[in-house]
Amino acid sequence: MSKLNLTVQRKAVLDVLMASEDHPTAADIIDRLRLQGQHFAYGTVYNSLRYLTEAGLIRELELGKAASRYDARMDEHQHIICTECGQVDEVLIDVPQQWMEAVGDQTRYHIHEAHVVLKGVCAACAKAKT
Repeated sequence: MSKLNLTVQRKAVLDVLMASEDHPTAADIIDRLRLQGQHFAYGTVYNSLRYLTEAGLIRELELGKAASRYDARMDEHQHIICTECGQVDEVLIDVPQQWMEAVGDQTRYHIHEAHVVLKGVCAACAKAKT
């Protein structure tokens, strides 16, 4: 995209994401906007999310069959998702270059980016099972 066009609605959606510690779904974002007294149509929020993703201001996380989640943190990092409760957390450990090279050698792809999604059981869910 050449020039950013941050409408009031897009800016409001971006602000919600920038203030989020979690990785909210579109429905979560709509709820948070309403709590702030802002009432945008569902289509407006979804279109804003698509625009912000395409503009490189946010990242859409497609984590399996669940609804997409969104992340305003654009530095390189990975994610881990709890298979019990669906909580998503950030992993701030780099993907090893040796692993990336081995994947490239095996697949003959020229890899320019990696996004690894790990799955496991979070501490709270593991504790609840004991």
